[in-house]
Amino acid sequence: MKVEAYLFLGCATFFGASDLVYWHFSHDPTGTTALALAVCLAFLTGFYLLFTGRRLPIRPEDTPEGEIEEGTGELGFFSPHSWWPLFVGLAAALAAVGVAVGWWLFLIGVLALLLAVIGFVFEYYRGDYSH
Repeated sequence: MKVEAYLFLGCATFFGASDLVYWHFSHDPTGTTALALAVCLAFLTGFYLLFTGRRLPIRPEDTPEGEIEEGTGELGFFSPHSWWPLFVGLAAALAAVGVAVGWWLFLIGVLALLLAVIGFVFEYYRGDYSH
């Protein structure tokens, strides 16, 4: 994870230098704040990757002698066919339209979003209370 961490820390350095140059020539508080937040975001991500990378075993990508076949294996479970992301997107769109139209539509959208997220999270739940 060192490569990813150094990439984000390099972005934070670039954004920091850009922020100083932007502030010096424009004196615009909005753009300066936006670039400062970009610095913080890139630094936070880079620091997290460095911090986490020290506690995990070394990946094949991080060793110079690493081979492609060393990284094979199961990467995780990815749902082959799920309708829940569509419902989550539609409910989020309904809530966003509700901000422009009225609070009543926003509340309906938030309720639909809550139900869709619950359905998405518990789609593959298997346990005592499974449906």
